[in-house]
Amino acid sequence: MIKRIIVGVDGSEHSRSALRYAIWLSRNLGATLTGLHVVDIVSIEGSFFHDISGSLGFEPYLDFTSKMREALQERGASLLEEFTSTCRAEGVQSETALQIGIVPSEICERAREADLVVLGNRGVNQRFTTGLLGGVTESVTRQCPKPVLVTPLEFQSPRRPVLAYDGSQRASAAMHVAAEVCTELKLPLAVLTVCRDRDQGERTLDQARRYLASYSLETTTSVAEGHAYETIPAWIRDKGYDLVFMGSHGHGRMIELVLGSTTEYVLRNVPCPVFLSR
Repeated sequence: MIKRIIVGVDGSEHSRSALRYAIWLSRNLGATLTGLHVVDIVSIEGSFFHDISGSLGFEPYLDFTSKMREALQERGASLLEEFTSTCRAEGVQSETALQIGIVPSEICERAREADLVVLGNRGVNQRFTTGLLGGVTESVTRQCPKPVLVTPLEFQSPRRPVLAYDGSQRASAAMHVAAEVCTELKLPLAVLTVCRDRDQGERTLDQARRYLASYSLETTTSVAEGHAYETIPAWIRDKGYDLVFMGSHGHGRMIELVLGSTTEYVLRNVPCPVFLSR
């Protein structure tokens, strides 16, 4: 069960929304919430600064680097103080961590101590990213050893979760987490499988029905025909689901590497949080 949650804190509006989702989960699951702020080493000692210095024929101005590090650490400490005050007001047990390093790497390393990582789908540097997913979030979802909840800009307390299930090992892991979380939160769970053969889809859903029968959980199941990467987002929007559980990738891993991941497409095209299981 989820008892330790890490949420990324960077001062952006997306980060504040992620915190609201993390607090909602922590309060309802009785979990401890850790606010993690990473001072980006690239912003202190990045290639741009070094390239400019080298082109002018002198070493980087070390005092400038140390002052920048100090300023960024102070900002991080201030953000974490705000985080602690918010958690205290919400009645959530919390801890803080301030790291210096490459942001995605530090988040993934810290995740080893947690059961779940919560991140906004964009971050403080959103103006430098493309599409609907920030660079840090995309890196973490690909590398993180623990489940990741990617949240949208607007907070909405989830009421209608859906599990995207294809029978794969990762989807089965997502089904286990979805069942545990929805049971604890007393929420219903819809299960969707997408395939080109409806009979195969029903066989896949039978696996899910047998597994979920052991839980005190209200469930519904559906088969949709088509391509998963297109059908899942359309289904979520049309049916009004507000939380998606899915595996980090499904059966077609090699195809996904070449043609683009269904998981990534869903992350970029649904308006609600996406809970990715490993």
